[in-house]
Amino acid sequence: MKKKRQTSSEEKSPLKMLRDQLDLSQEEFARLIGVSSKSVSNWERGVTPASLGIAQIKALDRLLRSKGLSIQGLPDSFGPPKKAVIIEINQN
Repeated sequence: MKKKRQTSSEEKSPLKMLRDQLDLSQEEFARLIGVSSKSVSNWERGVTPASLGIAQIKALDRLLRSKGLSIQGLPDSFGPPKKAVIIEINQN
């Protein structure tokens, strides 16, 4: 049995938040824009950056327009937010 990892809203990728807003699963979103669900999963987890061809960009644009959204409102990255790294410097 696979365990599903819970993520807080701060950890959610912009793509995951967009899919939630559109009420689409990874599989549905992938099918609508012409990519694999594995690609969508990798993008959301930050494993690989999103790489879309012209046909997929057009499909994404059509999907967004059908929901009253614009491709211009998308972030530059679909991956999860980068976590801040705090470095302590000892000045001794």
